[in-house]
Amino acid sequence: MRISHLGHACLLVEAAGTRVLVDPGTFSTGWEELTDLDAVLVTHQHPDHVDVEKLPALLEGNDGALLRAEPETAASLAGSGLGADGDVDLAALHPGDVLQLGAVTVRAVGGRHASIHAEVPRVGNTGLVVSAPGEPVLFVPGDAYDTTPEGVDVLALPLNAPWATSAMTVDFLRAVAPSTAVVPVHDALLSPAGRRVYLSNLARLCGDVDVRDDGGHGTHEL
Repeated sequence: MRISHLGHACLLVEAAGTRVLVDPGTFSTGWEELTDLDAVLVTHQHPDHVDVEKLPALLEGNDGALLRAEPETAASLAGSGLGADGDVDLAALHPGDVLQLGAVTVRAVGGRHASIHAEVPRVGNTGLVVSAPGEPVLFVPGDAYDTTPEGVDVLALPLNAPWATSAMTVDFLRAVAPSTAVVPVHDALLSPAGRRVYLSNLARLCGDVDVRDDGGHGTHEL
């Protein structure tokens, strides 16, 4: 499995001959010109996870790529006209759904975005468990720490968010307990110095985990 972190929450996952783009949002760069994608998956509707202005051009350059999104997000994208003329295969990805992309299996989990504040409405959030024969199992939780699937080898760990504390991040990492590695994501709000502080906390409190630090943008072979 090859995972390219394209900034913040965006990942290009390549496994078993399949290319899947996850959460191409406004804080991420380098995904706009990608080609040969088999699917684009969106965990939830917040702009840092889906750039609704640039997404149509990406799909136009990837004819035949599926677009699957958390149900509220899929409805919003459809309401904006995306896929109205049949040129985009857009559908909702509900928790519990299983999406087959060649030899790659994507299992949808979770359901709700983490709480930011009692006065901020919670939106839907669909986490993704990605697997293929002979490949590590990748878990992309989106913006939530309340779902901890078993058998995870690689965790795309949200490092910083308005809805999370460092204690929550550590406890989530310990609960998922990935067997192989952690790829830190969701870090665009951090300065370089701040990012080092977060990572040092993980090293101190979860020292037995292989944290693949890419500085916020890089590629990991797993």
